[in-house]
Amino acid sequence: MYSVNLNCQNNYNILPRKSAKLNNSAPASNSASNSLPHVSFGSSLRTELSTNEEKGKYNELVKLVDKPVRKMLNEMLKKGLLLNSNSSDRSTVLDNLHKIAMTPRAQGLSNRNILYETIETLSNPYIITQQFGNIPESYQKKAVDAYLKKGETNLLRQKLNSNFADRNLAAQEINVTHSGTCVAASEEFNLAVKQPAEFARFAEGLSSPNLSVEKTIKYSNLADNILDAVWLLNVFEIPYEASDFESVKLKLAPDKNALLRAQIQTVDRDLYNPDAPGKAEPHRAPFERSSVDVLMQSTFMQAGSQQTYDSLSDKRAGKFKQDDKGLIEFEKTFVESIAEDKNKISVTYQTLDENGKLLGYETDFATIKKQITDALKMDENVIIGYTQVDQNNIVINGHEITVVRTRTDRNGKTVFICNDTDDDLARPVEYSEDYLLPKIHHAALPKAIAEASVHIQENWIEGFRTYKELKAGQRLQNAA
Repeated sequence: MYSVNLNCQNNYNILPRKSAKLNNSAPASNSASNSLPHVSFGSSLRTELSTNEEKGKYNELVKLVDKPVRKMLNEMLKKGLLLNSNSSDRSTVLDNLHKIAMTPRAQGLSNRNILYETIETLSNPYIITQQFGNIPESYQKKAVDAYLKKGETNLLRQKLNSNFADRNLAAQEINVTHSGTCVAASEEFNLAVKQPAEFARFAEGLSSPNLSVEKTIKYSNLADNILDAVWLLNVFEIPYEASDFESVKLKLAPDKNALLRAQIQTVDRDLYNPDAPGKAEPHRAPFERSSVDVLMQSTFMQAGSQQTYDSLSDKRAGKFKQDDKGLIEFEKTFVESIAEDKNKISVTYQTLDENGKLLGYETDFATIKKQITDALKMDENVIIGYTQVDQNNIVINGHEITVVRTRTDRNGKTVFICNDTDDDLARPVEYSEDYLLPKIHHAALPKAIAEASVHIQENWIEGFRTYKELKAGQRLQNAA
């Protein structure tokens, strides 16, 4: 099977082209512009502050924010979002917002800024973007120094890195124009939509002085066999502590340079309307990532790349991927499984040869549509990877977007309502089934749906096979 690199530029081991985006002009409709994502609250929907503690936390937050953000808080309460508690430790959105506001943040981060960004993102998760910001002149030297010294223990090498040529090369490396964080940004969006309290808990922990968050997940959501689940955690180098025979506590953290990126975005983030938080144009995403975006996306990239990601260069190393941008399909599914504590399996639909040529499909389009719509009926968003091909059917790019809902058009055709973290829009877009289905390379589906396919095997099996192939290739290369 052709290895798929999930990334917005040079996605599929092809020469770098422009960032992969679906053509929104003809097949896509913007009629979903006012349609916000559905958030599941189950039977725990609460829209009124019921305890003195909740009332006290709410009143303290209200005093700290300006009128537009105060209105967001009020709307979050009315919709049941503020008191949602679908987090790993059962804390509510309100609990975590209050903690963000009242407890210390990591060096160079602002309580007010993290609070505003978290509220704004939960109010409209479509503002999440993967667009890197520029590094201002005042931070250039510090950023170059950090990039050159990351993981460097050899003092002679550090001295050599200080020469002019190396510093100019480093400055070019950290000037990221097209990011490869579409997988991480899509997962960030999914968390904000489906588990808002967990999103707020992540925002609090990752921006705290600990720069990390602990999460307990079930072994069975990684693999059927506990030993296979442990193998996955070890091979991905995730710090963990066994809780019992059913669950394990993970420590998730951004890479070492993420804090510097987040500090830069705290003081130098370009917005369409930078006059005040909460006043951006309603259907436009910010030009650049928020500091919360930086920390969240770095954490997911770090988890998927076996702890090898660098936020300054947007590059990674790791065991499973041969180039240095983005995540491959197997890594992406692992990130989804641990972030959401759900057993996700990636189903591959397109057949590609070793040169990246699209040969055909593993299944028919009707089945693809049914599997995606069945997942949506289970109240699951579906993160899909799509491809773009040239006139010779060679894949030239790929990208990750999230399907959030469907509707039926006047001709009885299915229209997919999607979020794209790379389209500079703070709203969903729509794609007809005739346009989108042929482009879908893979989709992450709940295990119950994926098991119905004859082509499915557990993620760890595919990962182990990939790992062995890469190791064998490295041995042959070393022998040569």
